[in-house]
Amino acid sequence: MSFFPGFTLAEHDVGPGIRLRYRTGGQGPAVVLLHGHPRTHTTWYRVAPALADAGFTVVCPDLRGYGGSSTPTPSVDHAVHSDREMAGDIVALMDALGHQRFAVIGHDRGSYVAYRKALDHPARVTALAVLDSVPILEALERADARFAEKWWHWFFFASDQAERVITADPLAWYRLDAAIMGAHNHADVVAAVTDPATVRAMLEDYRAGLHVDRDADLADRDAGRRITCPTLVAWSAHDDIPFLYDDPAAIWQSWCTLPVRTAVVDSGHHMAEENPEHLAEVLLGFLTDTAPSGR
Repeated sequence: MSFFPGFTLAEHDVGPGIRLRYRTGGQGPAVVLLHGHPRTHTTWYRVAPALADAGFTVVCPDLRGYGGSSTPTPSVDHAVHSDREMAGDIVALMDALGHQRFAVIGHDRGSYVAYRKALDHPARVTALAVLDSVPILEALERADARFAEKWWHWFFFASDQAERVITADPLAWYRLDAAIMGAHNHADVVAAVTDPATVRAMLEDYRAGLHVDRDADLADRDAGRRITCPTLVAWSAHDDIPFLYDDPAAIWQSWCTLPVRTAVVDSGHHMAEENPEHLAEVLLGFLTDTAPSGR
């Protein structure tokens, strides 16, 4: 099959020193797809066209610090790479593309940017889908021995040694499988992870998660702020989210004013690559029910 049929690849400046690479296609209610670590927007190459064919305008950006987007110099407090800054980037991009309201779907690290956008910009977000995650604060508060075994990389990435270890042999570290990812997607991610500036920026995302992003979650929870739009919580059947959290939807429910919807995708962690058909089916059902104008 062709790669992102009907989509256009472009770049846009969303703030001083920050340029996002993105791909967009389709017509209809707008939806943003946000990738995880260490992927780029190309992870969605089989899901995005399915959503566009179903009548949605789909925007797939590389998050700040990932893929072909800008890799700004880190700040001491890591705020430059925070979810709040990344969420602001996406709002600025959607402004430039003429989309005042839009749905947001985020996987892995992208899900943290997605829910931060729903919390910080509630008037802009029509619906939210979070894939393979719980809020950062909730994950850290539950960081037991199981979490340490499965997600130890969160804390390794915060160390001074992480960049030297990863950049010494990034392909050995990330173990990217072209057979699962697809040739074009694989090549795009290889280009990203073999760029030392991108590796540094991706690690800063995790460092922000342990500090400024956690603090933002705590402030919102203490203030009683909640996600007010329809929310889908989905996770991979063969990943570790249910092992770690038993019922991730119950955790998300405490952050949402509306009853959350749930789905389990028959895949491993990288669901957009491992079972794009099932993921697209799940997302289309949710987006169709929640799209503006009764669509």
